[in-house]
Amino acid sequence: MAEEKRRVGVGLGVMLVRDGRLLLGRRNDNPDAADSELHLEGTWTMPGGKLEYGESFEEGARREVREETSIEVGGVKVICVNNDKNEHAHFVTVGMLAEDFRGEPRVMEPDEITEWRWFGVRGLPEPMYFPSKRLLENYLKGSFYIPRGREE
Repeated sequence: MAEEKRRVGVGLGVMLVRDGRLLLGRRNDNPDAADSELHLEGTWTMPGGKLEYGESFEEGARREVREETSIEVGGVKVICVNNDKNEHAHFVTVGMLAEDFRGEPRVMEPDEITEWRWFGVRGLPEPMYFPSKRLLENYLKGSFYIPRGREE
């Protein structure tokens, strides 16, 4: 039997910033519920997900944030791109920044994300979902792309 051809996916990570704090959700510890091709159960992550066919990055970011948190995003912009891969999957992650939004986060997909909380940039929880950690690193360094050595 031939090996299935693996493909690179396109993911979106959305950094919501309010009063110097960013929104993170805790991924379910159960790998069957957390539904991540990267298999990073139990980590803290920014809202996000896969880009759907025909969507702009901005449309995808608004949809993912609304589906996961019920927050309505107004302005959102691309701030970085990362090459995120591990032994399970490979994604090009488009990092987005949203400072224009309304609403309070609610757990909309409890099988995947068990809670949403606001954190200061200097007091982030561990373990972090590595694509979200990289997005924040790009933002703090003002870099669009940071070449990496060994991947996660």
